Amino acid sequence: MSPRVVPGGVTGTWEVSTPGGPARVHLRAAPHGQPRATLVLGHGAGGGVQAQDLVAIADALPADGIEVALVEQPWRVAGRRVAGAPATLDAAWVAVLADLRSRGIGRRRLVVGGRSAGARVACRTVGTVGPDALLLLAFPVRALRPPVGRPAETRLPELLDAARLVPTVVVQGERDRMGAPDEVAVALSEAAVTARVVPIPAADHAFRVPARAPLSQADALDVVVRAARATALRIISGQY
Repeated sequence: MSPRVVPGGVTGTWEVSTPGGPARVHLRAAPHGQPRATLVLGHGAGGGVQAQDLVAIADALPADGIEVALVEQPWRVAGRRVAGAPATLDAAWVAVLADLRSRGIGRRRLVVGGRSAGARVACRTVGTVGPDALLLLAFPVRALRPPVGRPAETRLPELLDAARLVPTVVVQGERDRMGAPDEVAVALSEAAVTARVVPIPAADHAFRVPARAPLSQADALDVVVRAARATALRIISGQY
């Protein structure tokens, strides 16, 4: 589907040529008037833009005047099961952001981020893309299964470097085996870097919660949506 103009902006799905092959954008426009902000999110290495947290954000935020673009990396568009190299992912992300801006999307009040590997891409490219803020969902502090015979390598420098440049919000499940909220908060504190960490009680890396958790699955996703909304609204109001 090509992008189409509707009252309130552009919506639809379209492909973007990138150095790694075609990427795909799924844009949910704000329903009334011009959007007050744009949120662009990438997916993780184990799934696509159908992840429950990405869908929840895309469903909820347009009503607040915040358009949401979900970006499929070229490896997903091509139907491959394994993500591309970091440099390929980063180049595709930068190309998609350039395409959005060429269409008048995200030229001002721009929040970027993503879940897991998508959060890493947003961090690594923050200096090139130049967003107003970062929204990182389930940032993977370390690999779930490090290479045999090698210690688990931390990805925290990517997060810390990015958070030094722009306001950053990190949403982490308390049962995330790839990095719990406390780990992120301690690393930020030790590095004297300011960022907001939002924990989701009992949630794992996919923000799933067990049946006997202190909150329901809907409640867990509501935490994510509220964090995303608050990040965009702070940009809109000039609080960042």
